[in-house]
Amino acid sequence: MAESEVNPTGSDLHLDLSGEGSVRSRLMGALREAVRSGRLAPGTRLPPYRGLAADLGVARNTVAEAYAELVQEGWLTARQGSGTRVARRVAPLRPDRPDRVDDPRGLPRRRVLHDLAPSSPDASAFPRSAWRASVRRALTEAPSEAFAAGDVRGRPELRTALAEYLARARGVRTDPERIVVCSGFAHALMLLGRVVEGAVAVESFGLGYHRELVAQAGLRTVPLTVDAGGARVGELAGSGAATALLTPAHQFPLGGALLPERRAEVIDWARARGGLLIEDDYDGEFRYDRRPVGAVQGLAPERVVYIGSVGKSLSPALRLGWMVLPGFLVDRVLAAKGPREVWSGVVDQLTLADFISCGSYDRHLRRMRQRYRRRRDLLTDTLARRVPGVRVGGIAAGLHAVLELPEGGEAAALRAARRLGLAVDGLADYRHPDSAMPPREGLVVGYGTPPEHAFPAAVDALCLALSGTG
Repeated sequence: MAESEVNPTGSDLHLDLSGEGSVRSRLMGALREAVRSGRLAPGTRLPPYRGLAADLGVARNTVAEAYAELVQEGWLTARQGSGTRVARRVAPLRPDRPDRVDDPRGLPRRRVLHDLAPSSPDASAFPRSAWRASVRRALTEAPSEAFAAGDVRGRPELRTALAEYLARARGVRTDPERIVVCSGFAHALMLLGRVVEGAVAVESFGLGYHRELVAQAGLRTVPLTVDAGGARVGELAGSGAATALLTPAHQFPLGGALLPERRAEVIDWARARGGLLIEDDYDGEFRYDRRPVGAVQGLAPERVVYIGSVGKSLSPALRLGWMVLPGFLVDRVLAAKGPREVWSGVVDQLTLADFISCGSYDRHLRRMRQRYRRRRDLLTDTLARRVPGVRVGGIAAGLHAVLELPEGGEAAALRAARRLGLAVDGLADYRHPDSAMPPREGLVVGYGTPPEHAFPAAVDALCLALSGTG
């Protein structure tokens, strides 16, 4: 296509797309050259991608993806209400300047513009004022001995507050002496890996990192089939496992809650086998279709290790978690932790104890449930309107949804997401390699991470990435 004079308002833009390579790469090269040569001056507004696509006779998605990638590289800027413009800078960026790194799978990982990766809360929503007030009170009231080497279990103020809160809000039965403070779920799992023996049954879809931690402890993992009612715990009897690791409140990532009859069944198995259930209370605080489901631990405190943290309810940066242990495991876990084991900072422990006791934690959770539910509704409504062929599941609780895709759809969506600067996970990465369940294709989409003002744009990018998946 012949080049013409560039209208400085950006309303007309004709480019030479001749040459080799894909249409998108040729379009990006032509735009870079126009900026580099000075024909497109800094601040020049480019035509909307629909208009330019019509002028060039190419697909709208091609132009949108080219614009998005050039924004990532720094050639263009995009702001709501201002359109896409040539970036203002002293000198143009070199086209070969590295702006990406390779991920372990060999796929290019570009700078993230829209973060919809699961399992993270909205960092901008951290309750700074209430937390600051709790810090002041905690430091004012803390005894001097709190700042010496203390109980390896963790500060008694926090363990006492947790025992009361977990009994009230999650149906956990315990006392402070059976609670051990740790730095999060992974830390708890590493400690348990040192004290349990035999194979560990895990859900066929779950975090590979957790399976790796179990394997690093020298323990074999056995996959259990997962359906809409959670793990099929009836398979435990023939699995040879002595321990089961489950997410009963909201199976991660598929999203089902463990059915009542399966809760009873796993407890019967543990008592008959002398086995142990490790209960990851994943998303226990964030349920939208009804009141939160109580912890399985309440049914059999002597056979269940209950693990929770503030990683999603407050912030993963706090590095605060807890284990509620059966009596026979307390000394073993404390020995594994060791008197010089790295533990969470005492000021954060004291602060969280006050934050829970004064009611700030409950108020924060209620506020965040409302916020995340609105996001979930916006996500599902937008997908239903713009990508009606995509089935959305796992949305009764938590901060993520699973988008089921047809064969080939996952890889195509992930490629488009990378081009758009969209961070999102593929469902295939969560499947246990030894699972008998057939592979499933889809995306695991987190709706917790972006700040409020950025969430609609992230959903828009997601719809764009999905638009060609069928």
